[in-house]
Amino acid sequence: MHIVFSILPVLLFLTGLFLLDSFKLVSKSRLGLCIFWGVISALISYYLNTWLNSQLTIGFATFSRYLAPITEELSKILIVFFLISRKKIGFAVDAAVYGFAAGAGFALAENVFYMFALGHQPGLVVWILRGFGTALMHGGCTALFAIILIDGIQRDKHLILAVIPGFLTAIILHSGFNHFFLNPYIQTALIFIVLPLVFMLVFQKSNNSLQDWLEIEFSHEVELLRMMQQGKFAHTKAGDYLMSLRKHFSSEAIVDLYNYISVYLELSIKAKRNMMLKENGFPLIVEPDIGAKLEELKQLRRQIGKIGELALQPLVRMKHREIWKLNQLKN
Repeated sequence: MHIVFSILPVLLFLTGLFLLDSFKLVSKSRLGLCIFWGVISALISYYLNTWLNSQLTIGFATFSRYLAPITEELSKILIVFFLISRKKIGFAVDAAVYGFAAGAGFALAENVFYMFALGHQPGLVVWILRGFGTALMHGGCTALFAIILIDGIQRDKHLILAVIPGFLTAIILHSGFNHFFLNPYIQTALIFIVLPLVFMLVFQKSNNSLQDWLEIEFSHEVELLRMMQQGKFAHTKAGDYLMSLRKHFSSEAIVDLYNYISVYLELSIKAKRNMMLKENGFPLIVEPDIGAKLEELKQLRRQIGKIGELALQPLVRMKHREIWKLNQLKN
């Protein structure tokens, strides 16, 4: 029973988050990678904390309240930072699931270690508190970091500046948990009740945002690409804007800008189409020329340069979410 209560709650919670991902944004392979990294981060934290504790002249209680949260949260969040920096996470939904998975892996390794180290000495109540309290805290802190980080990036904050609020939030919550300001039973009950509510609100808001993004932007892009294919692009506001750039760019550069818009729209529409197919349980449409189109877009992006990208920002914003969207086609 010890292993059931110390391990099962966090796994069930993670499974629930995965199933709530209605748009199927979460990759099972990346989910497994996050859990694996969580286990590795627990080992890193154990050896790092053991070494730091031997070097410092502070008590174990002080160390666990103030230093352990820093080392443990830092080790857990590295995988989330890596995935976001590589444009593998696009919305709060997948950020939350990947973040919780990393924290879950950490909690599983920690609880298994204590189980072998302590045997059956602690009573069943201790393992219930660790399973429903400590384990969910580890997953929740890393998930909140991921949510805050992706929100900061979507608000066009620099990656490093977006990291700080999430990291501080995770440390403060972790440290507060280790202080035991409340009775352990009350503290565990609050985590078990509040954490699901927080995730439900985050998922609802993120899903609404994603739905609006898909429907509004998809319709606009389809209409714009249709006008380009019918030779009516010049009669659109986007066409007027591109023609106004002739004062600043050569004719060859204008052609490159036009082609860049055309290829981007085609790929963006296909990426959103596949997302909507996944959401509704239909098989994805796999086209053999996708790789060539992505390479063409990459080449055109090099040709227009940073100045061209800046000039096209009113029409095409190649930000984090746009690159993440195109990465879905690679997968």
